[in-house]
Amino acid sequence: MSLKGVELQIALPKTFEAGKVVEQEQQHVNAGQELANVALQKQTERNRTAVLKSDKAAQINEDDPTNKKENEQQHKQKKEQKSSSDEQVQHPFKGHFIDFSG
Repeated sequence: MSLKGVELQIALPKTFEAGKVVEQEQQHVNAGQELANVALQKQTERNRTAVLKSDKAAQINEDDPTNKKENEQQHKQKKEQKSSSDEQVQHPFKGHFIDFSG
């Protein structure tokens, strides 16, 4: 395939433009990946500190014997409230007259 002089005048500048466009797209993708990596690192750091904070709170609650008693009492109260609320719940249609005649 031979190119004439006129065809080369058009083809060469377009190849340079295409190369520039491809290079810009690659830089854009690389920049996006870097931003994603930075965001991921920040998120993992937040997750690590959040876990450490909750572990400290859990250790304090477990070591204090008065908190254990209070927790048991609260648990019993919640069970009692739940059982009493279960008794109060009415069946959605039992005991009600529903007329199915059209």
